[in-house]
Amino acid sequence: METKILGLDPGIATLGFGTIICHQSSKISPNSNLVKLDDFGVIKTKAKMPLGDRLCTIYDDLHTLIGEIKPDLVAVEKLFFYRMSHTITVAQARGVLMLVVGQANLPCVEFTPPEIKKALTGYGNAAKIEVQEAVARELSLDFIPRPDDAADALAIAITALFNQ
Repeated sequence: METKILGLDPGIATLGFGTIICHQSSKISPNSNLVKLDDFGVIKTKAKMPLGDRLCTIYDDLHTLIGEIKPDLVAVEKLFFYRMSHTITVAQARGVLMLVVGQANLPCVEFTPPEIKKALTGYGNAAKIEVQEAVARELSLDFIPRPDDAADALAIAITALFNQ
């Protein structure tokens, strides 16, 4: 059985996405999963655009992306408060993201940054590079996906897989 998981890293300037495909093979053993990279990238908006236009771009591009990818599950990073002004705009982008996922009637799971770090490295305060290296290792890649937002989205998708 094959499952496609779309990870989303919310942002107003850059929204990261990454998809993995998990193939469960009963021939090897019932608990054996083969995981491979499907796609990754970002949705970008321009800083000089009015906020409403930026949110519309995220809405339209995410609708298109979900239509092309056709995921079985969506995993999203929960907001983690650090700078209030930044958090508010990210929350607005995240609201649009959740709306699009809801309109597509897709199951959705959410994880905090420490949950994602712990799932991939065993340590909730791991450095960003440790998480990125874990993403490359889990997907058998000889490179770290770039930009960082896309690597973060893949980490979110892998966390969803580990938590199934």
